[in-house]
Amino acid sequence: MRRSGGTFATERKKKYPPYRRTPLTAGSSCTKVGDLLDADRHERARDLLAAAADKSKRGGNVPFPLAFVLAPEAGGLPPLARFIRGGRGGEARLRLYLSITMMATRHPYDLSTPPSPNHWSELLALPADAGPRRVSSNIKWLGKNNFIRLTPRPGRPAVITLLDPSGGGEPYVRPMTQGRRYVGVPVEFWRHGWLLALSATATALLLVLLEHQGGYEEARYVMRDRRARYGLSADTWTLARKELEQHRLLHVSRTPQGSSFDYRRLRNTYWVDLEALKTTSPDFRELSRSQ
Repeated sequence: MRRSGGTFATERKKKYPPYRRTPLTAGSSCTKVGDLLDADRHERARDLLAAAADKSKRGGNVPFPLAFVLAPEAGGLPPLARFIRGGRGGEARLRLYLSITMMATRHPYDLSTPPSPNHWSELLALPADAGPRRVSSNIKWLGKNNFIRLTPRPGRPAVITLLDPSGGGEPYVRPMTQGRRYVGVPVEFWRHGWLLALSATATALLLVLLEHQGGYEEARYVMRDRRARYGLSADTWTLARKELEQHRLLHVSRTPQGSSFDYRRLRNTYWVDLEALKTTSPDFRELSRSQ
């Protein structure tokens, strides 16, 4: 990808000079220095993600089919739940796949000149030492599990082509062209850096609740059978819910369910604050201090 006056990589180096580690002196804190560098890395990644979103010319939402989030029946495991299994490996994997989907906007929905593993690592705020290796491993995982197709190119990163998000290996089709409901994730999720601030489980629950919220205009209770189709454990749901609440992206209320003639139970109802998602950005320096 070239711009007038030089390559993209050259311009990026000018805008983001290499880190200069601050030498530790008597009384200084290694933890604080590490946190500062981590915040810097995330802020750099947010700028790169915003540039990628601008380049994609995305407007409004990035669509994901319901089958990506919701299993056809209770007991099944939808692709989204598969992504977040495996601890920190799942986190990088989900961020990578969501970013590929955001960037691949036109038929055949590919990245013909994809970022290198080093650039992906910067884009996703991964550590410089292990990040490229994690990217390469997860790109192979996505290919092996039929979420993308990899077309090798001698001496350069393989072309990445999106496949159907169900993992069945079928060609990718934009969800809205099928005339069905889909999960719309605001492009600001990438542009403002929420992709980098949220854990994999919080991101998964965000997509789940966006699906459940649909076109409704009030908070809703998630029925037990539907909740089982999302494939998230009770512990995962609780921890992710608290994280989204801390970021003020989710409002949870206790609402009575049932008629006045029946036993009435207080149940949690959920409402994703789309306005907050679109207009606010995470404070990475504050997040690094709270770790």
